[in-house]
Amino acid sequence: MAPLKRILLVEDNDRDVELTLAALEEHKLANEVVVARDGAEALDYLNHRGKFAGHMNGLPVVVLLDLKMPKVDGLEVLRIMRADDAFKFVPVVMITSSREEQDLVQSYKLGVNAYVVKPVDFQKFMESVRQLGFFWAVVNEPPPGTMKRNS
Repeated sequence: MAPLKRILLVEDNDRDVELTLAALEEHKLANEVVVARDGAEALDYLNHRGKFAGHMNGLPVVVLLDLKMPKVDGLEVLRIMRADDAFKFVPVVMITSSREEQDLVQSYKLGVNAYVVKPVDFQKFMESVRQLGFFWAVVNEPPPGTMKRNS
C-alpha cells in the first residue's frame, strides 16, 4: 500500500490558504493537507504538541512554508527543522511574497529546497501551486526512511 501523501501548509493569510488548498484539491496532489496558521503551529504539528498532541500522522512529503508570519517566522521554522535529525530531510519550499535578496539568501543558507515568490495573478498562483504539489508529492522520491515517523 502506498503511503499517504501529506502536505504541511504553513500560511497565515486566509486567502492564500484557500487558493493553495483549491489548487492542490483540483489536481488531487495529496491525500491530506494539514494547515498550520503560523510557525509555532507548524512546529507543534511536527513535534506532536499542542492541538496536534497525539496525532499519528507521519512526516509530510513537503512543507510549504510562508516566510513572514506571526509568532515564529518561516526562517526560524526552517532553522529548527534543519537542526533536528527527525526533520532534516523533509523537503521545505518557501512560498512567499518577499523578493528581498536577504530572505532568499538566508533561506538557502538554512537549507530550503526551493524558494518561490507568490505570483499576484490568481491563475499564475494556482499554476505555481499545482506545479509545486506535483513535483514534491508525486515526482520527488524522498530519502529512505524519512516518511516513517509515526505514520
